[in-house]
Amino acid sequence: MHNYQYYGTKVNAGELKAFIQHIFQTNQVLEGEGKRKSPICIWGRHGIGKTEIVENLARQNGYQYAYIAPAQFEEMGDLVGMPAIEGERTVFRAPAWVPDAPGPGILLIDDVNRADERILRGIMQLLQNHELISWQLPPQWQIILTANPDGGDYSVTPMDDAMLTRMLHVTLEFDLKTWVQWAEQNEVDARGINFVLLYPEIITGQRTTPRTLVQFFEAIKSIKDLSANLGLVRILADSCLDEQSATAFISFVNHNLSDLITPEQICNAQDFEKEVFLPFQKMVVKQPIRVDIIAALCTRLANYLLQDAQSLSPAQLNNLKAFLKIDFIPNDIRFTLLKDLTSGGQAGLKGLLADVELGKLLLKQM
Repeated sequence: MHNYQYYGTKVNAGELKAFIQHIFQTNQVLEGEGKRKSPICIWGRHGIGKTEIVENLARQNGYQYAYIAPAQFEEMGDLVGMPAIEGERTVFRAPAWVPDAPGPGILLIDDVNRADERILRGIMQLLQNHELISWQLPPQWQIILTANPDGGDYSVTPMDDAMLTRMLHVTLEFDLKTWVQWAEQNEVDARGINFVLLYPEIITGQRTTPRTLVQFFEAIKSIKDLSANLGLVRILADSCLDEQSATAFISFVNHNLSDLITPEQICNAQDFEKEVFLPFQKMVVKQPIRVDIIAALCTRLANYLLQDAQSLSPAQLNNLKAFLKIDFIPNDIRFTLLKDLTSGGQAGLKGLLADVELGKLLLKQM
């Protein structure tokens, strides 16, 4: 519907992190040689995690972190600071948001193109020289900006070429597999993860975004029985999501898809047939077979096992083998899951290949 204007290669969250780390390393070398560092601008639609990725990157690497949203700046003094007299000279005192300790650190300029045009022009010197009038960023500080695209329904200020060419650009896109891995690691409600895997098309980028979905999943996390509280669930869904997405979630609950077995249940079952096979069969063996549900569970199982640093017990490994041998799992999904598990770096999962049937399956498909 809109002719959005993006800049740079479209990447997922993992590729974005690798790009940022590489530019940071390059900038450190340039700074050591007395050369200019390059800021990074991350483009993308709202709610896909641009800001959170930068915050997490700073936290994970132990970087200092400073944040500004220049759309909130009303006067140039909010950016450059206030004038003061030193001797016979007028200087500008740095605003409170300017870091005063050496890095490594990240200054995030969030939603930069929502700022007034005067503020945008004022930022240009900061991007080029890491300084403004009477103050400068301390050593080893990096600048990252985020921006929404031009050419659509966003209330943004266009950036001209003089500003664009002062930055390196990349565009973040939503990637289902990457989001599911993040959601598993951050303990997002498992029912919500299953819902997104089964209905990826609901992420429209309008009211339903990864951000609003997580808000909704956090709101329902304490509701153990969704079916018994369907009225409240609908109100919560409507408060975060668009009507189509809210309706899809209600359908998801009504068809008992929120009760899909979990990776933990598969691995830790005491009676595999009763606790795993029969409930799974009842849910997916229909006309036609629910391949979407099978694929969703296999994706979650792979993420669960590959992020778990602990080795599987013999009983858990046997459960996993039994799951992989379920006859109604399509061979292409079974092969993908087996390949993901055995090529991952987990020594315990390599034991799957010791099983003659599974080893033959892997060799046959390769």
